[in-house]
Amino acid sequence: MRKTAEFVSPKHPDKICDYIADSILDAYTAIDKESRVAVEVMGGHGLITINGEVTSTASVDISQIVKGIVGEKYKVITNIVAQSPEIARGVDTGGAGDQGIMKGYATSETVTFMPREYELARNLCREIFAVYPYDGKTQVTIENEEVVTVVVSFQNAPTEDLLALVKTHITAKEYLINPAGPWTQGGFDADTGLSGRKLVVDNYGPEVAIGGGSFSGKDYTKVDRSGAYMARKIAVELLQKHNAKEVITKLAYAIGKSEPVMAVALIDGREVFIDDYDLSPRGIRAYLKLDTVRYTDTCVWGHFGRKGFDL
Repeated sequence: MRKTAEFVSPKHPDKICDYIADSILDAYTAIDKESRVAVEVMGGHGLITINGEVTSTASVDISQIVKGIVGEKYKVITNIVAQSPEIARGVDTGGAGDQGIMKGYATSETVTFMPREYELARNLCREIFAVYPYDGKTQVTIENEEVVTVVVSFQNAPTEDLLALVKTHITAKEYLINPAGPWTQGGFDADTGLSGRKLVVDNYGPEVAIGGGSFSGKDYTKVDRSGAYMARKIAVELLQKHNAKEVITKLAYAIGKSEPVMAVALIDGREVFIDDYDLSPRGIRAYLKLDTVRYTDTCVWGHFGRKGFDL
């Protein structure tokens, strides 16, 4: 069976937008840990647009934060309003900030409990980025234990040099390196970016189903993020507890309700109920210590299975 996963560098336009969104979130929560933040970022070609809802006692200079990341040459448009009172009514009592479905996953095939094709693509991207810290992508196709095809496109990386670097880190039958030719125009100069668009990269790669909600720019009351984090944590713990090969967890929430309407796990295909965790948003924050997390650290290099973020 063939499987393929891709990964993108932190300088990819979508990931820059994720980083901006989480930098704004961090700025608010550093002052007021109860800040409610849900911001979306779009950027490209000299313009950054920030839109969303924030309710906080903190006062933050969003334009200064953005320009500190992308530079002074960018025009920044900000449109931030307070959280809807109808949504706030449900969150005030400890309920979820939205409805939604969250999926968690863990596999024994790697030490990080992540899919092998995903780990290969991510690790290769990190190695290349250490040499060429620019916009770029990697993609790895495997069949059983063999790497079939590696695709790499990186800005400011001469093709022959890039090929030599790739070969030092991964052995494959076929290499497609800068297949459209070498390129020097990348990031926001080449393309627009949008926060929350690299969901599959943020999660487990395309072979594993995800719930669909984006992470960056959202505080813990948005279970799109905190619920997905908890689902992954439970999947890893169940994998280790049962010495399983694969665990899939599924959570589902209703807006304004603290407890999930569904909480089940598939342990090597056997369904069990998840009933020994506090799965309320506040319970998740406490269990994962989300009030101590610097969210900008989570949005680079994937949210799961890496050093620096224990999921």
